[in-house]
Amino acid sequence: MRRIIDIQKQLLPDLTDVLKKRYTVLKSIMVSGIVGRRTLAASLGLTERVLRSEVDFLKSHGLVSITPAGMQVTSAGIRLLEEIEPYIKDLFGLTEMEEQICRTYGLKQVVIVPGDSDQSPHTKRELGLAGAQVLRKVVKDHDVIGVTGGSTLAEVANLLTFSSSDPTCMFVPARGGLGENVELQANTIASIMAKRTGGQYRLLHVPDNLGDEAYQSLMSDPNIQEIVNVIRRARIVIHGIGNAMVMAQRRKSDQKTIELLKQEGALAEAFGYYFDRDGNVVHKMPTVGLKLEDIMQMEIVIGVAGGSSKAEAIRAILKFGHEDILVTDEAAAQIIIGGS
Repeated sequence: MRRIIDIQKQLLPDLTDVLKKRYTVLKSIMVSGIVGRRTLAASLGLTERVLRSEVDFLKSHGLVSITPAGMQVTSAGIRLLEEIEPYIKDLFGLTEMEEQICRTYGLKQVVIVPGDSDQSPHTKRELGLAGAQVLRKVVKDHDVIGVTGGSTLAEVANLLTFSSSDPTCMFVPARGGLGENVELQANTIASIMAKRTGGQYRLLHVPDNLGDEAYQSLMSDPNIQEIVNVIRRARIVIHGIGNAMVMAQRRKSDQKTIELLKQEGALAEAFGYYFDRDGNVVHKMPTVGLKLEDIMQMEIVIGVAGGSSKAEAIRAILKFGHEDILVTDEAAAQIIIGGS
């Protein structure tokens, strides 16, 4: 397959460019569900005239339908996307990148989607869809699944679906809330995942940023202990990865803590732990929920994060070594590989 692609790139480079463009348009429409032409053109950085030409072609082949509400992919278009996915990954060079990151960091699986989710909301949605597909493939009946908060995990939740034959699971927040937008909190994401899959969920009604005294008080409460014990039974955890300074600010950390994180070279945050460039833990917050020792015992740990701005943070987490599966995008993967 790769040899054929190499020949095609040499003899028919224009065909490769056209294929990439039409695939990107078709996949973006599919991920969006229903989308207007103007919105999609702006998201993909195309003129409406160019997009109209591509959509007309896809429509003439029965891959896209157009309604007053907008454009959507037909069942034939969905089947085509599924069939050509491996070919497209090779064409974009993503398969080779996935294999390289797997080898370098000892992961079980890496999934890379095209684009940069910092620049394109459609890439971010595709990242969420890929995370949802990975999760669906690894679940078993009666699994407890821990989830964190954040915009990327919110995309995973909104695109997660199980069929009637899929396992029944329980979704739980991996930690307390950050006091941010409700829709981005782990509690909300766990409940959405449960509702979209016909599963169950439990909630953890505590803030994520606690002082030592408040932490000790909460952990002595029988109701909190009970839900934390459920969370720690999780077989799978799916989580986002944050930039250390961004997460410190979202937690409203004091200036002393922020300066300490800078001095220690903190680059990444996950589960309330801060990691430096080499994957060492340099700081931790007293949070209610999963601890690092719990995560190290998990059977499957799935990290979902992308965008060139998060590449250094993702690499720091990979160097720590608790990930099993990474779902990221092309822009982040290129930087991760470049600095390996």
